[in-house]
Amino acid sequence: MTAAHWSVGAGATDTGPRARNEDSFLSAGAVHLVADGMGGHVGGAAASAAAIEAFRELSSRTVVTPADVADAMAAAQAAVLDVGRRAGAESGTTLTGAVAVEHEGEPWWMVVNVGDSRTYQLEGTHVHQITVDHSHVQQLVDAGRITPEQAMHHPDRNIITRALGDGVAAFDAWLVPVAPGSRLIVASDGLTGAVPDELIGSVAGLADSDEEAAERLVEAALRHGTGDNVTVVVAHAPATTTPLDADPGPWPLWPLLDGEDDTTGVAARREPQE
Repeated sequence: MTAAHWSVGAGATDTGPRARNEDSFLSAGAVHLVADGMGGHVGGAAASAAAIEAFRELSSRTVVTPADVADAMAAAQAAVLDVGRRAGAESGTTLTGAVAVEHEGEPWWMVVNVGDSRTYQLEGTHVHQITVDHSHVQQLVDAGRITPEQAMHHPDRNIITRALGDGVAAFDAWLVPVAPGSRLIVASDGLTGAVPDELIGSVAGLADSDEEAAERLVEAALRHGTGDNVTVVVAHAPATTTPLDADPGPWPLWPLLDGEDDTTGVAARREPQE
């Protein structure tokens, strides 16, 4: 765990039933991220490591801005594409998580996502999914053709529609108010594909620390027969709050206003600035 910033966090990972671990994570300073290298792709482990490495410099900064995060996302995309070129084959990775940023002088979590790894907010023993999966089954859920419960067991649940390394520069992003007492959970689908959200909330909510929560969630995925590598990061802000009148613009605010569904809203697509 690190306390070099107003955010703190910890992570845990396990290879699970796979031959190697293609997940990577970083929980240090302002940065709390998980990347899941594409299974079956040459260089999956290298791709996830390259994406995480693009953010490492931000973890040593006292102040990080949303623009810094956007620059790091662009660097991660370029790094993963370079992995594919060096490997002589397609490679890719998901990337999701939260960076503790300062925007217009106020603290926020900036949650980013590409792929089907997930970031949740934990309040008590209940989780609320912030990110929206870039996956075939999520498209089926959005279209009303299957339920979220059916998606967990759908034969196409491993087909994703976006990843770093696909050459698309855009990413999803939200600014999330910082609130004492709440935690963020960032996880690869080795957890979310095996453990229902209700159990994720109860396991993490009863843990005494970020480290314990991450370790218990990895253990829960293994007990529930995960078929993949499993990686979890848990983070929180011990003594920092975003003022109620803070303005997130031009970035989207989460949770959405006016009673909208907080798991299906469309986040901003951000392109690197020239």
